[in-house]
Amino acid sequence: MHATLHLLTRSQFPALKRRTVETLQLNLGYRCNQSCVHCHVNAGPNRKEEMTTETVDAVIAFLAASPEITAIDLTGGAPELNPNFARLVIAARARGLRVIDRCNLTILEEPGYGDLAAFLAAHRVEAVASMPCYLEENVDRQRGKGTFDASIKGLKRLNALGYGHPDSGLLLNLVYNPQGARLPPPQGALEANYKAHLRQHFGIVFNQLFTLANMPIQRFGSMLISKGQFNAYMTTLREAHRDENLEHVMCRSLISVDWQGYIYDCDFNQQLVLAMLDTNRFRLHITKAASTALDGLPIRVAEHCYGCTAGQGSSCGGALGNETAPAPSCAA
Repeated sequence: MHATLHLLTRSQFPALKRRTVETLQLNLGYRCNQSCVHCHVNAGPNRKEEMTTETVDAVIAFLAASPEITAIDLTGGAPELNPNFARLVIAARARGLRVIDRCNLTILEEPGYGDLAAFLAAHRVEAVASMPCYLEENVDRQRGKGTFDASIKGLKRLNALGYGHPDSGLLLNLVYNPQGARLPPPQGALEANYKAHLRQHFGIVFNQLFTLANMPIQRFGSMLISKGQFNAYMTTLREAHRDENLEHVMCRSLISVDWQGYIYDCDFNQQLVLAMLDTNRFRLHITKAASTALDGLPIRVAEHCYGCTAGQGSSCGGALGNETAPAPSCAA
């Protein structure tokens, strides 16, 4: 992380300011049942960091004092491994908030989590599920052997509950990440290929595909450095920058909270420890923050921010703009 931080903080990225906070993204911890190559948080089974009950209480209090927030976005690691996951979901839904679960799918097949899918459906939680390809070889290469089969089982489990079906109200969106140091292909065309392949071969349906650029930080950034590809990838991102994407980057209406309760402009800044600062230049903690006081503040930007504005753009909700090209394959 320190090597990539040193390389990323020297930047000419355009200045940005916040709008009203609408989404609270929470990293519930770095523990995960997987260790994916592209993971920008270095999550894995041996990580111990985890949001405590006290910090979850502070989050719930923050939400109660922040009527302008309409959604919470739960991530990790595998956020479902946090013992406070269900309590947080129930509290947020009781306030009428949209709840998003960044689910890796394989957690649905882990011992002790057989009821998780039904819980998500009962509380109308939106599932955003990592599925970096519709081909087994590519998924297992990126996420570990056997991951593809477990992911297909997880998708079928969600489909059986109504997820991904038109008019069910149970949203199931998939997430694509490139296999290496390249930008994602056009989102719309790739989504059509995903839908056709998964329906034809597995009877699986879903709502949308989100294409995300790999961020040059943590595990992926270290891989780029080890292969001598870091500078070339950064050049690709910078040269593909589009000013029109600045209007729609997620950090303008989202804040990211780490497992300790500290606040960041986005999940990527969180991993680079580029925290939001209070008036005394200390890291801002959720127990001492008011969402309305964040409006109009400058966003901490660095070189990795080009990952969100390159090409069609990239955010936690997928592409920001449009690109036209021949129908792509996730194997490309």
